[in-house]
Amino acid sequence: MELLQLTYFRTVAKLEHMTKAAEQLRIAQPALSKTISRLEADLGVPLFDRQNRQIRLNRFGRAFLGQVETALNALEEGRRELADMAGAEQGTIRLATPTLSRLSSSISAFREAYPEMLFRVVQIPPAASNEMISLLDRGEVDLIFTAVSLKQPWIRELTVLTAEVCLAVPASHPLAERSSVSLSEVGNEAFIEYHEEHPFRHLNDGYCREAGIERQIICEVDEPSALWSLVQAGLGIAFTPRNPSQTEDASVKLLRIERPNCEREFAIAWNDKRYLPKASRSFVEFLESYFHVEDGTGKTK
Repeated sequence: MELLQLTYFRTVAKLEHMTKAAEQLRIAQPALSKTISRLEADLGVPLFDRQNRQIRLNRFGRAFLGQVETALNALEEGRRELADMAGAEQGTIRLATPTLSRLSSSISAFREAYPEMLFRVVQIPPAASNEMISLLDRGEVDLIFTAVSLKQPWIRELTVLTAEVCLAVPASHPLAERSSVSLSEVGNEAFIEYHEEHPFRHLNDGYCREAGIERQIICEVDEPSALWSLVQAGLGIAFTPRNPSQTEDASVKLLRIERPNCEREFAIAWNDKRYLPKASRSFVEFLESYFHVEDGTGKTK
């Protein structure tokens, strides 16, 4: 079994299309087919079900792919560690986040300070905590920036930012004339909320329990942009963290919540079982100082 065979197999397994895989790998399709056939012969089992000109990963292939991913990621991890030791790695930070807008200004500032550093950023849905865990477990990313605790013993989480959670109300709403409000005052208001399984919904539910209110939820959404759009349209009010980098919106007013204290913590997370490259360690240290400097405490107001 050769390393090249494993690399080729991973690409074919992900695409489930021999011609597309050959194009991506920049080799001739017959040569790729022979390589996969030799691998199957070495293993003694077929890895794909073939029908006409279509191929599908079978149960053997799915089991083997998991192990191949682990092996190839471990080799890449070793290569990056040696490159760090030799001082030869330019520095690529592989990052996934559901809250890219919250992180964009810090990435820009980091690139100004370290122009030789590169980023590979994957944006994922806010509710996709399982996907975040899988990305770290497989070694496909080095860092996750999230407001949702991943709650795994092997994942290290460092809180770098605490953001104030406000009430977003339409500019035409009577509350828009005020600068702050207590949650106990808005129990009868129409709320735009996330779906019940969304982690931000759980946080918002906690605020309301502490305030002793049961809000009227008239619409449930998946994405922050959808929530914001419905508030703009005047359908209701919603919880939203204050973001200093967000441009002002004349159609929405953000009210500070006097009681209870409503905050959302944002953390940078990584797999504590894997080697964290020097570039990623530098970015973690940068985030700590970057957000702390904003108001001297790590909070944004």
